[in-house]
Amino acid sequence: MSDLILAIDQGTTGSTAALIDAQLRVVGTVNQEFPQIYPKPGWVEHDPEAIWASVSAVVRKVIDTHDVDVSRIRAIGITNQRETTVCWNRNTGRPLHNAIVWQCRRTRDMCAALKEKGLEPLFKERTGLVLDPYFSGTKMRWIMDAVPAAREDDAAFGTIDSYLVWRLTGGAEHVTDVSNASRTLLMNLATGAWDDELIGHLGVNRGALPRIAGNAEVYGHTRGLDFLPDGIPISGMAGDQQSALFGQACFEPGEAKCTYGTGAFLLMNTGNEIVHSRHGLLTTAAWKLGDTTTYALEGSAFIAGAVVQWLRDELGFFRSAAEIESMAKSVPDTGGVVLVPAFAGLGAPHWNPDARGVIYGITRGTSKAHIARAALEGIAFQCRDILDAMQSDHGAPLAVVRVDGGAAANDTLMQFQCDLLDTEISRPENIETTALGAAMLAALGAGIFSDLDGIRAAWREERRFVSTMTDEERESHMARWRTGLARV
Repeated sequence: MSDLILAIDQGTTGSTAALIDAQLRVVGTVNQEFPQIYPKPGWVEHDPEAIWASVSAVVRKVIDTHDVDVSRIRAIGITNQRETTVCWNRNTGRPLHNAIVWQCRRTRDMCAALKEKGLEPLFKERTGLVLDPYFSGTKMRWIMDAVPAAREDDAAFGTIDSYLVWRLTGGAEHVTDVSNASRTLLMNLATGAWDDELIGHLGVNRGALPRIAGNAEVYGHTRGLDFLPDGIPISGMAGDQQSALFGQACFEPGEAKCTYGTGAFLLMNTGNEIVHSRHGLLTTAAWKLGDTTTYALEGSAFIAGAVVQWLRDELGFFRSAAEIESMAKSVPDTGGVVLVPAFAGLGAPHWNPDARGVIYGITRGTSKAHIARAALEGIAFQCRDILDAMQSDHGAPLAVVRVDGGAAANDTLMQFQCDLLDTEISRPENIETTALGAAMLAALGAGIFSDLDGIRAAWREERRFVSTMTDEERESHMARWRTGLARV
């Protein structure tokens, strides 16, 4: 009986548990969605207990479905929605407020006030980030202002990784990793430690923060759970996009990937160099293995797969998200329609928190199919803007971009993305590389792998897309996109 790794992928709309063997082959996966909470326009929350219930449920189900002897589970890896922020009481374990989700824009005024004080250059230099509601630090401050108990000594703050480790270890460990910590506006990229000056500017309780660890080490062991035995090491952890970069085996500087999930996220490995973007991208910690930290450039489109969910759930265009491809393919083009999915503002490279979604170019002949196709194209257009900025910072065009995430299975989207980028796109056999990356890190942390060579060998390509679009066609599409952007 071979060893297994349990990967927990806690995402924005649902939680996934994956069992992966020691050869990094997926044995089975289970996903469960949980409710999204929208208290006000532009506000997004999650119930931390609902998140924990979904994680517990999928772990139970994947073990039961595949009749797994839990003694075979040698390690647990965690990957998570990154900037989403939780506050709980250390003594009772009870959340003190709903989690504030990365998409939430409620701290827009707080960010504006920090900018007015002239603090953005300091934050950007120290953290690689911009002052935007996207990140965790201002969410922590908002909770502290709104909930008196969050200012007490027994309050604990963390991103979802910290919350899950705390629950999995029965409250024994309060820890995060450098990839998640680098998304808080509170960690100094150069030192990999919390920055007291930045903490002071945000007014966050220093004692409520978790310790910062690397990405492949033992953080603690399971304890007191009714669905896993005590003593399983939790030995790998990374924010979802860094985990996907690792899962795509982008281990060398200049290698890049794009993950199509709720949002779309492009990351490029920059090695041990902290590259500060001149074109609106973020600089982030990719991972820390031993004493060596690898960095990355990142561009994020806040809304990608979420626009498909919106068409399904709010407008009733189709019953299953997968149906969008056949609907989009039923028309040759969008009929001039542009959909800018700025439902939560615009991320890199625009950074416009006030932007809102636009459907432009509608005529009497516009159909559901035209809008569906425009939604897919809107995802690709955002990624093109990000890649343009990334190539400018990198100084050379990328030869290939590796893709993953649920929407990477959509051939229509991938071909249009390839055409728009004029860059080859490589899709792996396993497009769920976020969970795979967590398993890879856990395998390293538990000693199942001793180095990256075996991990690199496990990555396999399923299909490569090559552009068939002319430069004139490409520029015509981009001109249409810029027209739509001007109206957000």
